[in-house]
Amino acid sequence: MTTIRLITKINAPVQTVFYLSRNIDIHKLSISKTKEVAVAGVTSGLINLNESVTFRGKHFGLYQTHTSKITAMEIPHYFVDEMTKGRFESFRHEHTFVEKNGKTAMIDTIEYRTPFGILGKLFDKVILKRYLTKMITERNQFLKDLAEEHQQDQPKDRNALNPELGVIKTSIEG
Repeated sequence: MTTIRLITKINAPVQTVFYLSRNIDIHKLSISKTKEVAVAGVTSGLINLNESVTFRGKHFGLYQTHTSKITAMEIPHYFVDEMTKGRFESFRHEHTFVEKNGKTAMIDTIEYRTPFGILGKLFDKVILKRYLTKMITERNQFLKDLAEEHQQDQPKDRNALNPELGVIKTSIEG
């Protein structure tokens, strides 16, 4: 099993970061390089406990699908998505959010197993782990920028982020 652990420090309240992290529309924007779209399950807005989403995106030159289900959630500090269908033998992504003095540490712990025995392990060691780390790091930077931009806009427009609806006026709606 391979484990990737990333910590992203964000100058925004935990609720903002938590809701942005569960927003399917934000996810699609954050990894737009992969042409990822939600094709089944929850395809827009916030995903909740026991709900699933299937994404279709281009990775390594091939279109692939990945279905995940939210298997645990403690609002606004924690949620887990686990693969139910996809290319991995197993894939589990734990999202933890810790707030201190109005700032949030977003902690991603990803555990996965590759198929294809020794060839899968070699592919993981040489290419896959680095690829996934870069993809999640870029996604986290997008979330950080969006959350911190919202904080700067806060005095001007207190309704810019409606966590319950997953609506973000700044950056998305203009």
